[in-house]
Amino acid sequence: MKGLIAVDVNKCLGCHSCELGCAVEHSQSKHLFSAILEKPLPQNRVIVEHCDDTNIPLQCRHCEDPPCAKVCPTQAISKPEVGEAVLIEDELCIGCKVCILVCPFGSISLSKDDKNIIKCDLCFERTSEGQVPACVSNCPTNALQFIPVEQFTKEKRREFMVDFLKSS
Repeated sequence: MKGLIAVDVNKCLGCHSCELGCAVEHSQSKHLFSAILEKPLPQNRVIVEHCDDTNIPLQCRHCEDPPCAKVCPTQAISKPEVGEAVLIEDELCIGCKVCILVCPFGSISLSKDDKNIIKCDLCFERTSEGQVPACVSNCPTNALQFIPVEQFTKEKRREFMVDFLKSS
């Protein structure tokens, strides 16, 4: 399933449920109570930042022409197809951190063992089975939604037209 994670910051409570769901999804066991006993502890790939009374869930935006993939000296980062997730091959990553420096969104992190990088992969195992990413399914207020790009742009056009007509 191709799509993007849309964020409605007006609905985000800053509860960090998306972070927890992401970490559990990327754990070995995929179960919360087992995941907290794993070594190393699983890491989330979405981060909720607080800025001026607003909570903003941040994750990789899966750029069409990702700068992180361009600078990776080992080609560990790739985007297999247009519209697909930007992915990392852990075995190829040497942990040089150049991708962290060039990411315009600050959404690439270093793993807890400092050996390689981690970032949102759009839960590609889940989305390839028709499910939504874990951060989306764990958001109690629906501040995060996984929607096709076409649907997102259609909704934005509709919102613009409604606002435009109200102001006229």
